Amino acid sequence: MNDNGLDDTAAHAATDTASERVPCRRGRKIALTPLEVDDAERLQRWRSEPVAAHEIGVWPRSLYWLRERVERDIDDSDRDDFLVLLPDGTPIGHVGLVDQDLADGTAEVVLLLAPEHRGSGHGTDALDTVVDLAFGDLPLHRVQAVTHTENTAALAVLAKSGFVREGVRRSACLHRGRRYDVAVLSLLRPEWEALDRPRSWEL
Repeated sequence: MNDNGLDDTAAHAATDTASERVPCRRGRKIALTPLEVDDAERLQRWRSEPVAAHEIGVWPRSLYWLRERVERDIDDSDRDDFLVLLPDGTPIGHVGLVDQDLADGTAEVVLLLAPEHRGSGHGTDALDTVVDLAFGDLPLHRVQAVTHTENTAALAVLAKSGFVREGVRRSACLHRGRRYDVAVLSLLRPEWEALDRPRSWEL
């Protein structure tokens, strides 16, 4: 039980609905709303899930640390972070366009989904939506993504969204006592323009 008289399951159900959040962009089956500091608890749960923690190479951090990090990121003018929502307002992930350099026209995309919502096409949907922001509203020319070469799920999502594998940074990541190669992928504006799919503003 918690202080509100709810058991832990009910409390999580209550915090896992964001029906009051106003979407700022829509995909095929998801919507995006700006990330808020109070979303840190959700992010911590998703980041702490063993598969996600392994794939993105993170280790446990305190909720206080993560709240401070989210607050700092929200104030960073070189990034845009969003909560991924289902049509009923349920939050299922985080997607961001980070390290934006408008002079060079470059940025990097990051994506994390709750474990129970992986494998349903929501990752590709969220990625397509934020890529449309990069090329449809921002003057970007190149969006980059990086992930472990063994992260087959992430590589498949990136490929579905049109990202091209450029190469590998060998032994570039240390996680749990093991070195990993890191794949570098990108999507260029002309490649995005050639994609045969509706843009987010058409949905």
